[in-house]
Amino acid sequence: MFGDMPIFVDYDSSDVWVNRHIFELDDKGKPYVVTGVPPDYFSTTGQRWGNPQYRWQVMEEEGFHWWQDRIRTQLKYFDLIRIDHFRGFEAYWEIPAEHTDATGGHWVKAPGDKLFTSLQMTFSELPLVAEDLGMITPEVMALRDKYRLPGMKILQFAFDGGPTNPYLPHNHDPHTVVYTGTHDNDTTLGWYTSLPEGTRRYVNDYLGTLHETMPWPLIRCALASVARMAIIPMQDILGLGSEDRMNIPGTTEGNWGWRFKWEQMPAGIIERLRHYTQLYGRAG
Repeated sequence: MFGDMPIFVDYDSSDVWVNRHIFELDDKGKPYVVTGVPPDYFSTTGQRWGNPQYRWQVMEEEGFHWWQDRIRTQLKYFDLIRIDHFRGFEAYWEIPAEHTDATGGHWVKAPGDKLFTSLQMTFSELPLVAEDLGMITPEVMALRDKYRLPGMKILQFAFDGGPTNPYLPHNHDPHTVVYTGTHDNDTTLGWYTSLPEGTRRYVNDYLGTLHETMPWPLIRCALASVARMAIIPMQDILGLGSEDRMNIPGTTEGNWGWRFKWEQMPAGIIERLRHYTQLYGRAG
């Protein structure tokens, strides 16, 4: 089982109310700085998530016991855990709580190296995958690589910037997890149909799309990658368009409600997936 764990926790969570001293809260228990990310390709005003920030110094003084307990609890349910927003362990975007968007925030260094040293001493091999997307710096990559954490390669990000684009399959490293797209992306069919004509021709040329329609050429591309693990969203397996997108970052309406119906399952889909996983050596 592959779990997914956000780096931050909700203000209304039991974690915050039981452990107030490790969160940036005032004497009334209210956050005075909150989490988010700066403006990027998803949003011109950034994203104000609103979670309370950690008091990293207090966590460090306590030997990062809260993080050790958190990982230990997750491992009761999952064999492998993806940590969302991994770059926040190197530096995080701190926003004054009274601000309504993320533009007034700033970067603050985090003690990620000390944290992962502690986790490695506790768990030996770390069963973690780093969500290393967004504004990734050499320092973030160095932290990921020091602890041998697999990163993520998103194929929908691969087709701009030319042949050196790190998301193109010929640039993949085996110690990664490849996705056609994630919950924050459009479905592959929706992404493909919205591309400019020139980019679509480049995608077709690279993938050699001769006898299959999207999203299957990109699914095959993911399975053929040297990445050790390949993840295909259910919407892509079902061949669904933008109307079935899971989430649009930076928006608060209409997200996270998608469910599939069994009658949407195409005939022969199990056999098709079995064939491709065997074809590309992923059948175990």
